[in-house]
Amino acid sequence: MKLHKNEAEDTYDVIVVGSGAGLVGAVAAAARGLRTLVIEKTEFIGGTTAYSGSGLWLPGNAAERRAGVDSGPDQARPYLDAIVGNDAPVALREAFLSAGAPMIDELESHSWMGRFYWLGVPDYFEKAPGSLPGGRTIFPEALDRSALGDLEPLVRRPQWAERSGAHPGDVMTGGQALIGRLLLSFMATGNGEIRTNTPLTGLVVEDGRVVGVEAESGGEPITLRARRGVILAAGGYERNAEFRQKYQPETTGEWSQGAPGNTGDALLAGMDVGAATDLLEEAWFAPGLVVPNDRPVFYTSVWSGIWVNAAGERFMNERLPYDRSGHEILRAHRNSDVSHIPVHWVFDQRQFDNERAFSSPPVAPQSTDWFDIDEFLQAGVLQRADTLDELADLIGVPAEALAKSVAKFNEYALSGKDEDFGRGDAPWDLNIVNTCGPHHDGPNPCLGLIDKPPYYAAQIVVSDLGTKGGLKTDDHSRVLREDGSVIAGLYASGNTMAPMTGRIYPGAGGPVGSSMVFSYIAALDMAGADD
Repeated sequence: MKLHKNEAEDTYDVIVVGSGAGLVGAVAAAARGLRTLVIEKTEFIGGTTAYSGSGLWLPGNAAERRAGVDSGPDQARPYLDAIVGNDAPVALREAFLSAGAPMIDELESHSWMGRFYWLGVPDYFEKAPGSLPGGRTIFPEALDRSALGDLEPLVRRPQWAERSGAHPGDVMTGGQALIGRLLLSFMATGNGEIRTNTPLTGLVVEDGRVVGVEAESGGEPITLRARRGVILAAGGYERNAEFRQKYQPETTGEWSQGAPGNTGDALLAGMDVGAATDLLEEAWFAPGLVVPNDRPVFYTSVWSGIWVNAAGERFMNERLPYDRSGHEILRAHRNSDVSHIPVHWVFDQRQFDNERAFSSPPVAPQSTDWFDIDEFLQAGVLQRADTLDELADLIGVPAEALAKSVAKFNEYALSGKDEDFGRGDAPWDLNIVNTCGPHHDGPNPCLGLIDKPPYYAAQIVVSDLGTKGGLKTDDHSRVLREDGSVIAGLYASGNTMAPMTGRIYPGAGGPVGSSMVFSYIAALDMAGADD
């Protein structure tokens, strides 16, 4: 589909490759009078951002001030310095801290964007200086689907609806609402144009400067020129099997939550013109619950049971924030002779009997009626047994070790203190309890007894919300060569860009928030450039 004013005109001021959070750069450029084109590989606008809860980790913005949260750059800087360290340039996080609040101010000036609101989601590294128990995460307002009119079919569905084929409802929330609002704001500028089903195939370079893109439309090659520059904001390479095997051999794109079109096209195009890369072995990792005949389900936290490795031993706090959790599984798997992929998630019948639970494995549901115990059992992704010994045999772990792990955890549940891994000590651990209520009784709401047969075991693999290594950039989002020089006319943001956060995930909305900011920074740089 094409949404542009003059089909014969293929020269623009700005071209944005990808239609997720990079739309912020498109809005900012178009609002400054720059004729701006967004090209999208798939038939839908939104990328992985449309799947997200659309939390934005952005210290010190207007939404936080309205909520009375004291979280400006000076408060957030020590936190980022401590957790990122030398894994990413200091200049990038300084740019992020400086631009985040003005970006929100500008977005809220667009009538379609509404007002963002703060919701208390704890920062992910509770022991780091400057960590906030209430967090720095803001969210967009919901959006009535009808507001989009003819544009509505363009917006990618939430992942649960896309998987099931169910209608996503009359009100857009989360990432869908964010993308819908950005799309309306972009088109309202009068300078915005969109082409879907237009995959990038390369960059046009003249005299060392990127002056456009090569793409395909209707199966035919096309050339689109950009006077001011090109922003590569087309996600990571999570669906690129060759790159996954090269940089993340323990994982697979079949476990990823990334959007279907994310095969690293923009990353490869940048590399082809001499761009430097960094942190390609990294992703926004997360545990994934294996389900029948589909990609693993992403979830933010557990509330019952324990995880054991192939030796039947518990090895971590199962309630760690998801990216820390995914990294911890990988660390244990890489540094041990014992397999930790898949992890065996062991829980008991209490989970299904508890009226405060969701009658499902101990994670929040992706959609109504998503879990059918018989289907899970028949598919072999869930095991059930009357005794722990029988369960151990079904999942192939030593029975004595599993019994010991469960018994030790039950002692902690009775005492209220996880002496091994501190489950229930951190604000994030308690977050789901505060949100959904406790799912079992006891002195520690994060520790529930495992003693009521039958017993169950589900499988956990290392999923991700997209890869995060990418093209090196400076603090203006300009792509750099290996020698540190700027590739004129080329910018990157989001998962196409080597992350400002390095190897870590600072808090809920880190990926979307930073993608928005660096797209915005790129637009500001282009708006200030000469023709």
